[in-house]
Amino acid sequence: MKKTGILLSAMFFALSAMAQGYQIGDVAEDFRLLNVDGRYVSMADFPDAKGFIVIFSCNHCPYVVAYEDRMIELHNEFAPKGFPVIAINPNDSIAQPQDSYSRMIVRAREKNFPFPYLLDADQSIYPKFGATRTPHVFLLRRDGANLRVAYIGAIDDNYQDATAVQERFLANAIHAVKNGKTPDPAVTRAIGCTIKTR
Repeated sequence: MKKTGILLSAMFFALSAMAQGYQIGDVAEDFRLLNVDGRYVSMADFPDAKGFIVIFSCNHCPYVVAYEDRMIELHNEFAPKGFPVIAINPNDSIAQPQDSYSRMIVRAREKNFPFPYLLDADQSIYPKFGATRTPHVFLLRRDGANLRVAYIGAIDDNYQDATAVQERFLANAIHAVKNGKTPDPAVTRAIGCTIKTR
């Protein structure tokens, strides 16, 4: 009986660790997901990138909608410096029809996204990262052949009003990484809609 309890405890902690996803310093695995242009995209397609701004996003969430222009600005500011945005929609389209692939295409055209907008169709990628919200940001930095997680959380401290932002968490983290420093804070709380599953 005691052995069973120990085994169950070990399984619980293992599952908890899996549910948490990546932590700061972890190596992120590459992915290959369908983009709104009909092509499959992976991080390996950007061999000159110094890192990536991976943002779990979607079409319908009002928090995402409030951040879309800032996501575009972040890409335009940091992609030329080696840190492009890659947006990934993790939502199940049966649970949330507004987040279907066809509507992703429409939204990307409406906003003229300059970055890939990918579909996590089988919902296998977001759990690896540990994403729980849209938007949820993971800043990756190149470390030799690896991509390590350098920052996790929110884009900034005010989703409602871009003009009232006092802390640009993500931008500050990128500047820190570019200067060979550790972001501070390296983790903030992602504010947004929960990821939709069946």
